[in-house]
Amino acid sequence: MPVALENSVVLDRLAHVSMARGAHDLGQRLTALDRWVKADLVEFEAELAVFPRGARVVQEAAHHLLDLGGKHLRPTCVALASRFGEGFTAKARSLAVSVELVHTATLLHDDVVDVAEHRRGKLAASVEYGNAAAIFAGDWLLVNALRKIGATKVEGLLDKMLGVIDDMILAESLQLERRGKLVANRDEYFKIVEGKTASLFRWAMIAGARAAGLDTRAEQALDQFGLHLGVAFQLIDDELDFRTGTGKDPFVDLREGKMTYPLVVAIERQPALQAQMEETLQQPDNTADFAAIANTIRETGALVATRKLAEEHANRALEALSILPEGPARDALETIVLASLERKS
Repeated sequence: MPVALENSVVLDRLAHVSMARGAHDLGQRLTALDRWVKADLVEFEAELAVFPRGARVVQEAAHHLLDLGGKHLRPTCVALASRFGEGFTAKARSLAVSVELVHTATLLHDDVVDVAEHRRGKLAASVEYGNAAAIFAGDWLLVNALRKIGATKVEGLLDKMLGVIDDMILAESLQLERRGKLVANRDEYFKIVEGKTASLFRWAMIAGARAAGLDTRAEQALDQFGLHLGVAFQLIDDELDFRTGTGKDPFVDLREGKMTYPLVVAIERQPALQAQMEETLQQPDNTADFAAIANTIRETGALVATRKLAEEHANRALEALSILPEGPARDALETIVLASLERKS
């Protein structure tokens, strides 16, 4: 799909979602600002399109996922944060590509760990090229991302990204240690979410702010926006595990025994579910049992509670923007929050 057309579809979808939630003013503003937002996205896509290719299987595996596109939400956050200052300069654009490379690397690794067969409606790179190729492809993308960040020479961003990668690894490690040990611990859940998901959103907002020369107060506001957007995003991701037609295999998190927020709430409300879940985990190929457990979780109201909490964090993200000047960039960030709540994949 041509770059301009793809981004036009994304913008149309954002506008439609905003209006569907009753945020008519946001939807109309986004539609009116179509060209303004699209210009940044087209520039980002053009730079991503020339990311080096090669004949090695590792490079093919990396581009297998990169070429499938995606929402590009984190790069968009870099672009919009930069619009509060000097704008989407070459440095900001390079940082936007970098955050997308890091995100793609984490997806490649996740699909190996989760034994997932599909990603974005297609075969996962680990299925297409093998686990080893997918892991090394992720590593290759991380190295390239770090090089690009260092080359921008924006103060502190390389160290911050190293910290983010460290946070993501430790969060994933904690999640791995707890896998199959069904303890409804909310503190641990949010420690994992803030490490593996929200940290990269926070970096994207800070990167855009620093590339654009914003002051400390504005950077801190955008940092908090990224934190709460990331938590809301992960909560919706947890909910999506119980849906079909998302482009990913259903019940992946459930089959792996991950303590998602719906499962935490469901076990709190129906403790007997813990023993049922642990017994089912001993027979991971029995998808019928997992479907039954998913229905039980729905009946506890856990999915409703998950969406409610996601909306609370979305509101906190919007509150963080209140100190920033009104205008197109703020309107667009507000719309991204609303769109994230309504995403289907």
